[in-house]
Amino acid sequence: MINTEFVSAYEQHVQKLQQRLGRDEAFRQAIGGDFVAVGKLEYHLLISLGLKDADFVIDVGCGSGRLACQLARLPQLNYLGTDVVPTLLDYAREISKRPDFRFVHTEGTSIPAANESADFICFFSVFTHLLHEDSFRYFREAARVLKPGGKLVMSFLEFRIPLHWSTFVASVDKAAPGQHLNQFIERDTIQAWAEHSGLTVESFRSGDTAHIPIPEEIVFENGVRYGCLGTFGQSVAVLTRS
Repeated sequence: MINTEFVSAYEQHVQKLQQRLGRDEAFRQAIGGDFVAVGKLEYHLLISLGLKDADFVIDVGCGSGRLACQLARLPQLNYLGTDVVPTLLDYAREISKRPDFRFVHTEGTSIPAANESADFICFFSVFTHLLHEDSFRYFREAARVLKPGGKLVMSFLEFRIPLHWSTFVASVDKAAPGQHLNQFIERDTIQAWAEHSGLTVESFRSGDTAHIPIPEEIVFENGVRYGCLGTFGQSVAVLTRS
């Protein structure tokens, strides 16, 4: 079971954003900002890893539809998005404009899909807010749901990246009751989880290095522009099921 205090605090955070920013901007900011730019980078990352139109993608912690909106351009894609906050799912369902996409509210670390059914399972900015025990539970679920050769794609924070250190310091210096967890994960930890869940680490990509091939210019809200290669700041691990 995901920490109920975290879920409650997150729901309150979304409500406060709506009061301050209005509905659309609140739901886009609720998952960290740069809604369009990061969504495009996540999409192009999956394409670079071999995503095909007819594949089945599970987007765990899909939030308000940042990735779903980009994947909607693939007409035959089978998509399942899950999240712990129902209002975010409602917004994702609305703006993705794909009645065939499924959005499911979940409360624990189970993935509502059949054994060996998915080609990709994504955890973008998910393990960064979970206890390690819950992340490993998700690893075991992903190993169950992925097809042989299917990929788990995750983003994570790590201490070796100077860019990530500021996030850790902010958690130390600005701690407050109900504040969400910023969890750091070392690569050895991911390797151990993989070995004990039937997955194999295919690659690690550092969050401070542009590594995602992009066929378009992507512009962030602060004016930063990417062309040819990009990164959304968190490191990325790609794992496969044998």
